[in-house]
Amino acid sequence: MKRIVIIGATSAIAHAAARLWAGQGAALFLVGRNAERLDINAADLRVRGAASVVVHAMDATDDAAHAPMLAAAVEALGGIDVSLIAHGTLPNQRECETDSARLRAEIETNGVSVCLLAQLFANRFVVQGGGTLAVIGSVAGDRGRQSNYVYGAAKGMVARFLEGLRNRLARSGVQVLLVKPGFVDTPMTAEFDKKGLLWAQPEGVAAGILKAIDGGRDVVYLPWFWRYIMWIIRHIPERLFKRLSL
Repeated sequence: MKRIVIIGATSAIAHAAARLWAGQGAALFLVGRNAERLDINAADLRVRGAASVVVHAMDATDDAAHAPMLAAAVEALGGIDVSLIAHGTLPNQRECETDSARLRAEIETNGVSVCLLAQLFANRFVVQGGGTLAVIGSVAGDRGRQSNYVYGAAKGMVARFLEGLRNRLARSGVQVLLVKPGFVDTPMTAEFDKKGLLWAQPEGVAAGILKAIDGGRDVVYLPWFWRYIMWIIRHIPERLFKRLSL
């Protein structure tokens, strides 16, 4: 039986992953800001076969709340096999360009808080001699683009942080997985009018996350074709790239 902590458990991708784990009989510890939504999700997961489901309300940007949350998770589960960090927001790029407080808040939410939680779980896994840390990043972190460089900068921070963390923990038996989704049809992207062939569903991304964890992967693009799309984007010369409207 896997013992799994999910941060940002009310997000569409996280809940889709939790449903798959529930079907495998996992014990789940769900963390999120909205206690009512957590309770609703927990009821759903119990019906789907989870061995146990415990909920814990927490704002991920509240640094002081992180350690008590981890202690509660360890007590509830008796240990942790997997932690999935899935919280985040999709900022309004234009607002961030003129509002420094909003810019700081988005970097804190999508970048700093993720790194702090990743470090916390990684240190726990080292102590217990193993575990899997999975973090949802984004293809946006592969290169800064005018349309979403605030979000991309935060996700780029997470990618570099996890690279170093993975290098540090390479001999410790701890898996550090960075998940890089492309466009995903979730409530967070509801304002996008046109959703074509490049858009994925949360259930498909969730299945890819579980497969990557079970396969011992370090980085996974979801769906798979984003690896090749972003390879092309990363290799466009800067003198040309800066002229593009991306």
